[in-house]
Amino acid sequence: MKSVGRITMIVVGLLALVYAGDYASVRVPIPRGRAAYSTVKVRPYYNVGLKSGKSDLYFLDPQNVTCVNSLFPHMGFNPCWYVRKHLHPRTDM
Repeated sequence: MKSVGRITMIVVGLLALVYAGDYASVRVPIPRGRAAYSTVKVRPYYNVGLKSGKSDLYFLDPQNVTCVNSLFPHMGFNPCWYVRKHLHPRTDM
């Protein structure tokens, strides 16, 4: 039982270190390094439900979304790997 608590504390500590390193990589400017922020062009659409049970799709114009080059979301921006994976965000109405 004692070892389970110790392993849990080690895992939590490692996750905290990874997050802190990821945050520092975004906040600390690196000369001639990678940019902390990027933009990705996405094409959102509305999914409007009809009375018949079907749905209509209304595509919006492409928009540029700011994202952060990191593993985790920081400062209100999603990571770029996540935004690139979800290029067509859906809004249900």
